[in-house]
Amino acid sequence: MRKGKFITVDGVEGAGKSTQIDLICSYLHEKGIEVVRTREPGGTEVGEKIRSVLLDVENQEMHSDTELMLMFSSRNELIQNKIIPALNEGFWVVSDRFTDASFAYQGGGRMLDLNRISELADWVLGDFKPDLTLLLDVSVEVGMQRIEARAAKDRIELEERAFFERVRSVFISRSEAFPERIKLIDASGSVDDIQSKIRSLIDSL
Repeated sequence: MRKGKFITVDGVEGAGKSTQIDLICSYLHEKGIEVVRTREPGGTEVGEKIRSVLLDVENQEMHSDTELMLMFSSRNELIQNKIIPALNEGFWVVSDRFTDASFAYQGGGRMLDLNRISELADWVLGDFKPDLTLLLDVSVEVGMQRIEARAAKDRIELEERAFFERVRSVFISRSEAFPERIKLIDASGSVDDIQSKIRSLIDSL
């Protein structure tokens, strides 16, 4: 049985990840590919419990190191109990966020040492990495305008603009450092235009 492919979708808040992931999964289904969809933090029973702690607005005093380690704890559970088993069975996996988000949000946003995050990533992931990362990019101004329309913000969405500017900067830096895996996509255009670009990249897999 041919091993499946692992696609991750990332970007700043308000970049339109959920909409594009819906369309990606539909496109793969049309091609006869079985898809497992997941998200970070979360995606497993344990991971979803961790997610509730991480995003709870009542946990504003959480230490940044605690946040980082909880993210990787949820990620380890997801990799070991969902992603790898699905890939080995021939399914394609599409994840809403993955390790690049920790470099951007905890490294950039929280200003934690990127080398420490790399050490955690090496420990949890080893040589495991996505086959393709779709990085949806919009200006922080546009992203914040989009999330303002949401009914309620989670703990991270409540951060100040400067936080998200740092997040975006690290995302872009990683796309420049790993251009063979991370594809930067302008997400300020129409949904159809963005999806067209994404489908071309998926076809290359």
